[in-house]
Amino acid sequence: MDLGLADRVYVLTGASRGLGFATAEQLVADGARVVISSRQPEQVAAAVAALGGPERAIGLTADLTDPGTPERLVAAAREQFGRLDGALISVGGPPRGTAAQTTDEQWRASFETVFLGSVRATRTVAAALSSGGAIGLVLSTSARAPLPGLGISNGLRPGLAGVAKDIADEYGPRGVRVFSLLPGSIMTDRNRELLAASGDPERTRAQAEAGIPLRRFGEPGEFGRVAAFLLSPAAGYVTGVTVPVDGGVLRGL
Repeated sequence: MDLGLADRVYVLTGASRGLGFATAEQLVADGARVVISSRQPEQVAAAVAALGGPERAIGLTADLTDPGTPERLVAAAREQFGRLDGALISVGGPPRGTAAQTTDEQWRASFETVFLGSVRATRTVAAALSSGGAIGLVLSTSARAPLPGLGISNGLRPGLAGVAKDIADEYGPRGVRVFSLLPGSIMTDRNRELLAASGDPERTRAQAEAGIPLRRFGEPGEFGRVAAFLLSPAAGYVTGVTVPVDGGVLRGL
């Protein structure tokens, strides 16, 4: 199936590795061009090279806590590739800990990055898109069901899903789509680090996989293919939804 991605241009934040990079790989493989951003310049440079260099990808060292970052990303897409067709908005995971144990400082810092940074980027890109544009927010299954020990995520992700729905309603009449993606246990570098920190990675992984109906962690490419489809014109009638990519963990219908 032709997804209609040829020569379309997408901005992807937090995309030097992990789920953002996996999505960038799929977009580029189908003919799109991408502008990726991350806070680590070395990782950005390596990711751009892996994606095929400046004909297919450029990168910016940027942080979503900076109010100017979204405008910089929009401008870079237009200057380098002459257009902008959508974005995948992703930020790193907030600190672990229960909601009751989390300090005011941790809540404020996470609100600035996870919540406000994502909202600012989404509304900036939405305003810059014309009919046919699409924005995906990478959230978590915690948007629907709280995860043990991830109080900040449990508090902020559902709010972002609500914001995405609200912006989808507002920009739908202009032909701009907005949706959320809810990744479950995907074998990213972050999850490898979490498994290693457990002290017994094999046992911890086996316990986690026992609670997944497919009985395995997902691969980043499996998430990337779903995200690329939803960003593409082939998904032109999909908006305002939260889409789990979780191996069946969420139990709601």
